[in-house]
Amino acid sequence: MKKEHFKVTGMTCSACSRRVETAVQKLEGTDSVAVNLLKNSMVVTYDENVTNVPAIINAVTEAGYGAQAEDNTMQPTAQKAEENKAEEQEHVAMLRRLKWSIVFMVPLLYIAMGHMVHLPMPSCFLGIDNVLILAFTEILLVMPIIFINFKFFRIGFKTLFHLSPNMDTLVAIGSGAAFVYGIFVIYNLAYGFSHQDFALVQKYSDDLYFESSGMILTLITVGKFLEARAKARTSDAITKLMNLTPPTATKVTENGEETVPVDQLQINDKVIVKAGETVAADGKIVEGHGIIDESALTGEPLPVDKAIGATVMSGTINTQGYFVMEVTKVGKDTALAQIIELVDEATSSKAPIAQLADKVAGVFVPVVMTLSAISFLAWLFLGESFAFALSIGIAVLVISCPCALGLATPTAIMVGTGKGASSGVLFKSAQALELLEKVNTIVLDKTGTITLGKPAITDILLLQDLTDDELIQIAGSLENLSEHPLGIPISKEAKKRNLELYYVSDFTQIPGEGLTGSIQGEMFWGGNKRLLNNTLHIDLPDKLKEYSDNLAKQGKIPLYFGHKDTLMGMIILADVVKANSAKAVEQLHSMGKKVVMLTGDNAQTASYVADKVGIKTVIAEVLPQDKANEVTKLQSQNNKVAMVGDGINDAPALANANVGIAIGAGTDIAIDSADVVLMKNNLIDVITAFKLSKAVITNIKENLFWAFFYNVIGIPIAMGFFYFSFGLKLNPMIAALAMSCSSLFVVSNALRLRFFKPCPDGETQDDNTNSNIPIKVTKGDVSMSFLGDLFNGKDLKKMTIHIGGMSCNHCVQTVQKTLHSIPGVHDVKVSLNDKQAVVKAEPTVDPEDLKKAVTEIGFTVNTIDL
Repeated sequence: MKKEHFKVTGMTCSACSRRVETAVQKLEGTDSVAVNLLKNSMVVTYDENVTNVPAIINAVTEAGYGAQAEDNTMQPTAQKAEENKAEEQEHVAMLRRLKWSIVFMVPLLYIAMGHMVHLPMPSCFLGIDNVLILAFTEILLVMPIIFINFKFFRIGFKTLFHLSPNMDTLVAIGSGAAFVYGIFVIYNLAYGFSHQDFALVQKYSDDLYFESSGMILTLITVGKFLEARAKARTSDAITKLMNLTPPTATKVTENGEETVPVDQLQINDKVIVKAGETVAADGKIVEGHGIIDESALTGEPLPVDKAIGATVMSGTINTQGYFVMEVTKVGKDTALAQIIELVDEATSSKAPIAQLADKVAGVFVPVVMTLSAISFLAWLFLGESFAFALSIGIAVLVISCPCALGLATPTAIMVGTGKGASSGVLFKSAQALELLEKVNTIVLDKTGTITLGKPAITDILLLQDLTDDELIQIAGSLENLSEHPLGIPISKEAKKRNLELYYVSDFTQIPGEGLTGSIQGEMFWGGNKRLLNNTLHIDLPDKLKEYSDNLAKQGKIPLYFGHKDTLMGMIILADVVKANSAKAVEQLHSMGKKVVMLTGDNAQTASYVADKVGIKTVIAEVLPQDKANEVTKLQSQNNKVAMVGDGINDAPALANANVGIAIGAGTDIAIDSADVVLMKNNLIDVITAFKLSKAVITNIKENLFWAFFYNVIGIPIAMGFFYFSFGLKLNPMIAALAMSCSSLFVVSNALRLRFFKPCPDGETQDDNTNSNIPIKVTKGDVSMSFLGDLFNGKDLKKMTIHIGGMSCNHCVQTVQKTLHSIPGVHDVKVSLNDKQAVVKAEPTVDPEDLKKAVTEIGFTVNTIDL
């Protein structure tokens, strides 16, 4: 199946969109059709072996409308600029029509109705003798209004001839009937004067309906103009996303820096981003660093510190710093473009709640035309005048508003999904938006959803006479040479504490156990219990064994670090619970949702995590392929299930759930399988998704209620049901005003969603540094102090050697190893970017010895700062 997007022209109400949808749906090979009246767009999924784009366009044309396939190769910003240009042209044309309509409508209304409110009137328009002058003046004023707004007649009668009447048809017939009847009256007046039949003249002198004809067109144009302005605001969030990408970027070329248009960037290009500039494409930092504001894409209010190797996204802002990035994605492949595409897909889709409105819209206009004819004939039959009956018939035509029905759903969906996108919650379809509101059971994956999904330091146990900084410094120096996932948080913690790492020689990594290395000639080690038992042959005291067993029950991993045959201390790591997980679960419970944890972890660890966040139902030790079956079991118990996950093993369950919710930091497969994507790695956004879903569906119900209520009440009043009881008869001009106001009301009600407030994040965590996770430090039994002068570097002198000729990491390692080999040198840090080496050495070390050593291995020493 292939999916194609089209622009559809000529649609003015829900009857139009229904007609287009039906015409394309009839084509053989068409799987689904979604027409959006608000966006004048259509999305068609079809079998390209059976039908094609020209056939689809032809079906729309035969239905009386125009269609054009969208250009998939166009950049999102260029496409939006083109759409904005077309909308602006339409807006200007509508405003021009309105201005000139008012210019002619004001004098028409004055001479037609001014005498009723005792306004001063020229004598040539007063009295029965001057009624023909009045009539011809009115017709001269109304004809320009008809000409200016002839679009109503052109489209209205075109769709009528195609047997698909729409709102324009009702306006055209109503206004046209009033105009034609006015012509009929002029003939009767002329006949009366020519035959001296003044009774006939008197009868028709007050039956001129030219002002009604002109006022209907003018008021409908006013309504359309206000409606267009209001509708333009419904896509504010999407427009803001579109405008995030800057028009140009600073590209690094062979000749230096060059400013180029963004659409000329290619993968692997080097781009400079200075402080205050917006990132032009997706990429990774290869030089420098920046503090990036990603709030426009993720909703995350706090800027993120990005260094070399970190990824940056198009549309984010570098608030501080300077960096060079290598472009990895451009155009429609960028994260921003994909977000826009997701939002566009959602706004183009239809919610199931709109089905009733669609069914009504399909028969609405023919039914209204029938009711108008019945009302006209009924009042004639009851003995009322032709003018009275005609007024009733026109009022029925122009008060009926299929626009409100057609706008009720798409306006709310467009505003709601746009607001969600700006808050970091992406709905892939309107159906997901509606289904989420009905969900009563939330299934949460543990790893990466409730927890961070990455190991972090939670506890430090000190068993010798040293501080936690000293233990982290030794452990970080060892782990800095390791690529093991458990070593990463330790080396990051050392860097976070600004601890200088020691040079480690004779480094050895023992698979499945740990690592060893020499610091200043002393052997240090770190690893798990197998390292102690199998390699080092160190027996743990019973109390430590018990302590370690208790840690395992909590899902924690103890790592042991020591010197020679002595245990220095333990660093305990765990996949910690996210800061806001407990708060999110609490709020889900308060909303009446049942929360279930579904995980492949052992039952003991799962229960411990569930207790920490307040989840009572736990399904543990589930194989990845069985997660979807567990979701099905819950659904078989009459539950509407939402599954929240982030990993590849969650994808089947996400697809199987009524609504799949993917954490944005998860895998692409999980995101593809989900119906809702949370851009931030924060469970609180699940609450935001639920509340936004409820707000949008409530808004749609309000809109539909108003649209139906308006027509159910308005049409009977226009038909004269209350005339005998209360003398209530609707003037066609008032009916036209009411019709315009109904559409404006629906759109304005949807715009209230722009004030939706996402749930506050509360406490947040930096997943890269785990900076907000508290570390509990405990001191055990102190048996001896064995570190000697290793940590006592007060008498060491610091020298900075500025080195020329270093071009790669291999050069760095060579310089570092050479300087470390010099007796008395305790610590060496070599920087390729700064072209220098910072050496800490004993006072007896001669700087000339350092210079000689560096020179002998092929590098130059510019200066040495003491």
